[in-house]
Amino acid sequence: MRFVGRKQAGTAPESRKRARFGLLDSGFPSKMEKIALEVLRTMQPRNDDYSRIEKAILFLEENYRRQPELSEVAASVHLSEFHFHRLFRRWAGISPKRFVQFLTLEYAKRLLEQSHSVLDATYDAGLSSPGRLHDLFVNVEAMTPGEFKAQGAGLQISYGFHPTPFGECLLLVTERGICGLGFVGKDGRASTLRDFGGRWPKAHFKASPARTEPYIRRIFHAEKPNGHRPITLVLRGTNFQVKVWEALLKIPMGSVTSYEDLATTVCSPSAARAVGGAVGKNPIAFLIPCHRVIRKVGEIGDYHWGAARKRAMLAWEAVRTQGERN
Repeated sequence: MRFVGRKQAGTAPESRKRARFGLLDSGFPSKMEKIALEVLRTMQPRNDDYSRIEKAILFLEENYRRQPELSEVAASVHLSEFHFHRLFRRWAGISPKRFVQFLTLEYAKRLLEQSHSVLDATYDAGLSSPGRLHDLFVNVEAMTPGEFKAQGAGLQISYGFHPTPFGECLLLVTERGICGLGFVGKDGRASTLRDFGGRWPKAHFKASPARTEPYIRRIFHAEKPNGHRPITLVLRGTNFQVKVWEALLKIPMGSVTSYEDLATTVCSPSAARAVGGAVGKNPIAFLIPCHRVIRKVGEIGDYHWGAARKRAMLAWEAVRTQGERN
């Protein structure tokens, strides 16, 4: 496995900030320079929104039963009430108070009950729901047994890191299509890249964000995805894993299913543990919506990219689906 990328310049972060404003690095900043640097320190880039949203979601999850005031939630992420409310509405589209209802166990249970009929119809038709907000047309191209055994030998994989509504992600593509999508956690970019390197141990990796960025626009920001040609997903997995991932693609946005029900669809209820293992190995997060599988009792459960991010995705989708229906 080889990783190829450009080395970042050894410029100190403070120097880069100063350069952005055309400031001289004299070691004795003027009054205007101090003001400009202070502005830079307090500015929060939009692609960092999710880190604050995630902390707020964790706080709400732990405290929703006592209905904390907005000022208390804002203080938990070190923002003023005004700035937090504006940030939250920009990300979620609704107020934090309204958002709380999508984080409750009771809501998850109700969603499971409502999803039964929707999923039955979807699986019977063999198609993904036409009501999905983004309605992404996805083609699945599983690797042949020979390609699976080769572990990516001779394969060129381009990758890039990009901001998304759920934090920074790593996207990997080949000439045939998308082969990986994951999210950067607390351990940083290198850890996320190693994760996917282990999935394609003999492939050649090259940093190429310019090549991956158009895919990001289509996945997270496209207004009219139907006008594009289908996105192809290149999957490397066992026959059973691919079958589970294809079943995940049929879960509509705004719906959830349990591991037991997914197992019934794929093979039999007794295979719930095996199906859960395949769900956990999903190589293309969000597009293959493994976050829409929860425990039968209504608990959200674990997620390879963090349980808080799973909650964020489900609530974010619920808000948009409800708005679409209304």
